[in-house]
Amino acid sequence: MKKTLCFDFGNTRLKCGFFENDVFREEFLLPADNLPAIEKLLKKYQPQNTILSSVIEHNIAVEILLATNTNFHKLSHRSKINFTTAVGKPETIGADRLALIAAAVHYYPGKNNLVIGLGSCITYNFINQCNIFIGGSISPGMEMRFKAMHLHTAFLPIVQKDWNFPVIAYDTKTNLQSGVIAGITFEIDGFIDYYKDKYDNFNVVLTGGDSAYFAGQLKNSIFADLNFLFKGLFAISEVNNCK
Repeated sequence: MKKTLCFDFGNTRLKCGFFENDVFREEFLLPADNLPAIEKLLKKYQPQNTILSSVIEHNIAVEILLATNTNFHKLSHRSKINFTTAVGKPETIGADRLALIAAAVHYYPGKNNLVIGLGSCITYNFINQCNIFIGGSISPGMEMRFKAMHLHTAFLPIVQKDWNFPVIAYDTKTNLQSGVIAGITFEIDGFIDYYKDKYDNFNVVLTGGDSAYFAGQLKNSIFADLNFLFKGLFAISEVNNCK
């Protein structure tokens, strides 16, 4: 039984996904990029392969630990991937976006794929049916929008997400919730409509921590997959860790 640990170090959370053969089994939240937490995972699951996607300045000792104990790959623009890119500077593409694109090509081949990642930022990633990453968009994520309105005004409070809000709001709190949450919903539908009008044979995947909620609010038909980034990391690991 081949075991793989896929590490995703994002701006908000550090996570790890566990695969047995090609089946995703479970996800773990890491307290930090410290060695004891990762050593514990290695001891418990004894993976043959590991891969790291990081968009932060992480502890470099983590890479040494993984490379010493497993077949390790750090995702970057130099990784072997299952798509090409028309982006002018491929080295600037975030590791998280590379993983999402790889997952789209692996699981939905021959499609014009739009992958929408709901994280600290919202990323829109378009890969055409010839497996070419054309580009996309980046906008502020939900928590970033709430914090920005508080930090850049004199009197607006910090507000937490609450899915039970009216679109036509009645006080400051619900106005902020409507502006952020309904605003994101309308934004996502707007981007989907734009691509759908330009491309046929079109597919949309929504992923990220809040994808289940937003999937239920959209007027467009999409696939929601909370673990899509991990699946992309696994696919890239399979190519780069084969020994």
